Amino acid sequence: MASTTPTVSVILPTYNRAHLLPTAIESVLNQTYRDLELIVVDDGSKDSTEDVIRTITDERLRYIRYEPNQGANHARNVGIQAARGPFIAFQDSDDDWFPDKLEKNMKLFETVGPEVGVVYSGYWKHMGNDQKMYIPFTWVKQRDGDIHHELMRGNFVTTQAAVVRKECFAKSGLWMEGLPAKQEWELFLRISRDYQFAYIDEPLLNSNFTETGISNTNTSVYRGMEMVLNEHYDEFKMFPALLAEHFIRLGIQFASVGEFAKGRTYLKKGAALNRGNLKYQAVALLSLLGEKTFNRAISAYQAQDKEIDN
Repeated sequence: MASTTPTVSVILPTYNRAHLLPTAIESVLNQTYRDLELIVVDDGSKDSTEDVIRTITDERLRYIRYEPNQGANHARNVGIQAARGPFIAFQDSDDDWFPDKLEKNMKLFETVGPEVGVVYSGYWKHMGNDQKMYIPFTWVKQRDGDIHHELMRGNFVTTQAAVVRKECFAKSGLWMEGLPAKQEWELFLRISRDYQFAYIDEPLLNSNFTETGISNTNTSVYRGMEMVLNEHYDEFKMFPALLAEHFIRLGIQFASVGEFAKGRTYLKKGAALNRGNLKYQAVALLSLLGEKTFNRAISAYQAQDKEIDN
């Protein structure tokens, strides 16, 4: 273990990802910014994760293991509580940072005031089959400063792209445990109420989709979104048009995965919140024709819309 207190504590939660860990760990320890510690939090792995860790001799690496498995957010919280640095960064076992990621994050922190709690960047999201997309998407207009209302529209700050002042977790709270997805959206909604964000407009990491990812199923994503909206409902209800948009989206999503009754409920709620939106009224009325007809019509519309976008 390094003898001095590091400036940045990097937290890497992992569960049964021994085959992916070396790349993720190497991308942290090989950063051009050297003043860091890497805390690998083993969330009860049953594979050879511990053996992989033993092969790494870098004194900046710390290893915490516990049982049983309690989820990535619990592991991140364990890492935060063990962190010695005043800044916290996060890595995932299936992602890799560009070599100068932390250097650019920390250089920006040197130029901003204490009101900035998070510095983040763009990133490449790799979906497989040589397909990738740059995030934040073009719909994100407010990327610097007070981005809270922009985040209410949807998340565009990925965990691995962000460096967070450790004090943010004391003021805004730790990761919410028990969420099946949308964990970072929920966290950054809270932090953005208390702090400003600073943005680096370039990709500084690769985020890779894997079949065993924590939120790689449609149902987990939709349930996570539902839980976030419920958790922050008192705030979202102050913006009826925005809440209506989320409800309509949730309604279509739940209807498409076999939860048609729940989907119809959200469609009705969304249409009632924004009666002036003819599309919302139409999609709510369409749900009255039954599950098969509704999903067939929605699928046809989405396919046509995708063609137009391309």
